[in-house]
Amino acid sequence: MSDIEFTVEDGVGKILLNRPHRKNAFTFEMLKEWAAFITDAQYNDAIRVVTVTGAGGAFCAGVDLGDFADDRSTPYSDKAMLTDRVHIVARAVENFDKPYIAGVSGVAVGAGMDMSLMADIRVAASSARMSEGYIRVGLLPGDGGCHYLPRIVGKAKALELLWTGEFIDATTALELGLVNHVYDDAEFETKLNEFALRLAAAPPLAMRMIKRATVHGETMPLAASLDMISSHQAIIQSTNDSIEAMAAFKEKRSGVYVGH
Repeated sequence: MSDIEFTVEDGVGKILLNRPHRKNAFTFEMLKEWAAFITDAQYNDAIRVVTVTGAGGAFCAGVDLGDFADDRSTPYSDKAMLTDRVHIVARAVENFDKPYIAGVSGVAVGAGMDMSLMADIRVAASSARMSEGYIRVGLLPGDGGCHYLPRIVGKAKALELLWTGEFIDATTALELGLVNHVYDDAEFETKLNEFALRLAAAPPLAMRMIKRATVHGETMPLAASLDMISSHQAIIQSTNDSIEAMAAFKEKRSGVYVGH
């Protein structure tokens, strides 16, 4: 069994962090494979959605400190370690324009929480507990927490969570908008898969352009965003996916997901 696995089923690529004895704390080799899985999925038309989950009742406990200890000899080596060997997953996710979903069960702590924040959507098991945690060891979030968290929960709440390292449970995460859905542990995997399959059944090019427009629109003036949308819309309306979906909607046919 590998420490990280990737399988594809019905258009859904599934990344599994598979070190339950370490609560799926990641190593450099895992990060390298993780980034490669996402990059490969970007260019594989058979994969429409990617999910990431952890084995053994935990999502991810962050870095495996034993694996990282040898790379901390100078300030520059610390920086290079993060930039060259840790941030590769964040960069792969940034360039991934298909739906990317984190399924969080059990703990997601420190860099493990950061890894979940990279996802477009998070769903949680009722057992989920999330904490940035870095402040407890005198560090700041090393894998994007200060970037992602304020964009999800707002600056004030993000700073509170970052400054205190407080653990929040699944119910609180749902109230904050940190996760989209919470499922009982017994049905978590089934519900996550059903949600991923629903997205995988949607017209893929429209899904990708919606994500691009949403991501780019965050930093664009309205006029530029609307101009971008008019271009995207013109392209999408010419595709077979869009033509078929519109025909199915008009004819009230089943078998094609059009948002109902």
